[in-house]
Amino acid sequence: MPTPFKVAVPQATIDRILDRVRTSIWPDAPEGSGQSGWAYGADAGYMKALANHWGTTYDWRKAEAALNAHPQFTARVDEFDIHFIHVKGSGSNPLPLIITHGWPGSYWEFVHVVDRLAHPERHGGKAEDGFDLVIPSMPGYGFSSKPKSPIGPRRVAALWRKLMVDVLGYKSFVAQGGDWGSAVTTFLGADHGDVVQGIHITMTPLMVDRPPEDLNDEERAWQQGAAQYFELEGAYFREQATKPMTPAFALADSPVGCAAWIIEKFKGWSDVAGDDVDAVYTMDQLITNVMIYLVTNTIGTSIWMYRGFAEENGGQMPRDLRVAVPTGVSAFPAEMTTYLGPRSWVEKGYNLQYWAKMTKGGHFPSVEVPDDFVGELRDFFRTLR
Repeated sequence: MPTPFKVAVPQATIDRILDRVRTSIWPDAPEGSGQSGWAYGADAGYMKALANHWGTTYDWRKAEAALNAHPQFTARVDEFDIHFIHVKGSGSNPLPLIITHGWPGSYWEFVHVVDRLAHPERHGGKAEDGFDLVIPSMPGYGFSSKPKSPIGPRRVAALWRKLMVDVLGYKSFVAQGGDWGSAVTTFLGADHGDVVQGIHITMTPLMVDRPPEDLNDEERAWQQGAAQYFELEGAYFREQATKPMTPAFALADSPVGCAAWIIEKFKGWSDVAGDDVDAVYTMDQLITNVMIYLVTNTIGTSIWMYRGFAEENGGQMPRDLRVAVPTGVSAFPAEMTTYLGPRSWVEKGYNLQYWAKMTKGGHFPSVEVPDDFVGELRDFFRTLR
């Protein structure tokens, strides 16, 4: 039976974090290269401005109130206490939808689109497009309990089935996800098609076995670009998949260090023009996401997902895995090259019924382009009602 939950962080925890922010020790930054400071990782100037805002102006209690704006619960699923938002939607038969976040995001990504998805008639839409929304925090993230050792996305998919069917009583449901959420959602579609009506993803993690001579020109160019991208941008993945405890010590101990590790990804993976991060995200938004990791001390266990994936699947999606349930993909232009193949490639692993090539947005579309994100979910899942 789900138990009502509200975010209520002790003031001592907040004070400890803010004290560390205000007394941060700053590393030297390179000069004279003629390159953007972000070319070396997190930009020192931006991070100092963010830390100043964090330590003087940012209001966690205001953020906490926003997080508590929708009904939240915890429920025991196997050995985990799973935290989740659960909002009943409008219309005579709202479609049950579970949305899964990834790293370095959190359930925070979706809080501000809950009302638009559950109650579209309040926002110029039609009530019959409403969803019964379930937005959980993965084990080891945020307000869910932590695994005793790393687990991977396939295990999370099995937990979500139990949450939706055994705990919440839905006979069937649909699923959406990005980042690790795309992998969880893929496994929901592949392993649990008896209860999953369809899935929507913004990344396409399935790797399909095809000999090089069978690739078309677009697929070949994508594979080359994906390999180059991962070589340049994949160091974090390799570290977190092989030695997650090493960065965990630094990330858990230094709030600004944790923020730099996370925000560099928000800048690099989003549809940001040049270095204008502020045009896409407010500092308050980015700090709130970081704070969820810090107030729960889950930054270390969150990156266990990478090691769990390596142990669960040998570091890659199973190459014989196929998703038979109807699948929709929204391809946002700034999504990571490695994890968004061309349509012809995706069709080999998924029962692709919907493909939308978007004009704006990146890895965090629910925050970057929320209206487009909501519209995509409505358009695709309308076909499965």
